[in-house]
Amino acid sequence: MSTLTSYDPSTREAIGTVVITTAEQMPALVTSSRKAQKSWAALSLTQRQQIVTQAYQHLESVQDQLAKLISQEMGKDHQRATYEAGGTIQSAAYFAQEITAALSNEMLDRGTELQYRALGVVAVISPWNYPLAMANNLLMPALMAGNSVVLKPSEETPLVAELFVNTLNKILPENVLQLAQGDKQTGQALVSSDINMVAFTGSMATGKHIMANAAPGLKRLVMELGGNDPLIVMASADIDAAVQFAVASSFENTGQMCTSTERIYVDARIADEFERKVVALAGRYKVGPWHQAQVNIGPIVNHKQHQNIVAQLQDATRKGAQLLLGRDDYTSPFIQPTVITGITPDMLLEQVETFGPVVVISHFESIDEAITRANDSPYGLGAVVFGGQDAHAVAEQLEAGMVGVNQGVGGGNAPWVGAKQSGFGFHGTAAGHRQFAQVRVISQ
Repeated sequence: MSTLTSYDPSTREAIGTVVITTAEQMPALVTSSRKAQKSWAALSLTQRQQIVTQAYQHLESVQDQLAKLISQEMGKDHQRATYEAGGTIQSAAYFAQEITAALSNEMLDRGTELQYRALGVVAVISPWNYPLAMANNLLMPALMAGNSVVLKPSEETPLVAELFVNTLNKILPENVLQLAQGDKQTGQALVSSDINMVAFTGSMATGKHIMANAAPGLKRLVMELGGNDPLIVMASADIDAAVQFAVASSFENTGQMCTSTERIYVDARIADEFERKVVALAGRYKVGPWHQAQVNIGPIVNHKQHQNIVAQLQDATRKGAQLLLGRDDYTSPFIQPTVITGITPDMLLEQVETFGPVVVISHFESIDEAITRANDSPYGLGAVVFGGQDAHAVAEQLEAGMVGVNQGVGGGNAPWVGAKQSGFGFHGTAAGHRQFAQVRVISQ
């Protein structure tokens, strides 16, 4: 029996182990999931809502444990981990109601009824950076639609998933929700198995592999595939507000967030003031392990990702970029708050997702130049522009699924959606919830 060990990224000390689900075990797991799905789908939508809501209420007894495990496994500071766990649990009843409304049958003209039926077995493959919240965003609509779910969490955060699933399963019917633990081999075996849909949040590279493995069975896909989000700061912007957003967005969750600001294009006329204020604000952030007081930048999740950030910084400085704060030779597991300017299109910091606490700045002479560089990416998850009344016209030209004007992306009753290679389908709101269901039209 093979096991997977989870480590604290701050110390590399082992936290615990889980049993790996092997490729040989996957067919039996999916078969039991499919069998359970039949009786689960036979319940009414209201009955499923009641059971799911009760299961989530049961999570309140382990809320503190979940928060601690989030911190221990991926390094999130205690305050943010507590917010993630509490927010997921406390919003569950409303979330279930919202999904129920979205999946309820609709009567159309002339007696035609629109129904939302279960697809079958759904694989949810979730990331490590928000190990509870992001798994939940995909798992709950899949369950509510009458599907059974096999959750394959990141190998970086297996203990969060184990506690989450085991607690829910004290209420949910047997095998309606199951867990497949392991690395990419486990994920590939799950995607290739007899399932009906894959809901995935993670990297673009992994998303392409999932699409290829799902193609022979024409399995449904909903995938959020990361971002390389630009921020344009116009001369007409409120500079202080733009600085606050730029630093907070670049450093949130240690920069390990799909909608972190990755590239900043600032009008050359205000660049000096903007950079001076960014450096002053960035220098106030405190780095350290999750349990230390006042820490708001934790460790990078693993050595490989740490080295990736360092390599991008060194590539930029070698090509002429200037460090305004920080260095390009950090040792694992921490990256200090870093501000770098003079970025050009040939640098890795502009081309790919960094996923670290780095503020990356370029200057522009014309707004057309800024828009062109912002759009020159295969990614298209989010984009933000700060400016006066002219900012709205710029926002209309940005190629992203979510665009913020003088604020971050998302919010309100809006789906979480990416454009270009950042998204395949989407989730959230009624339209997103319905992607976990089969639409059926009854005419009579």
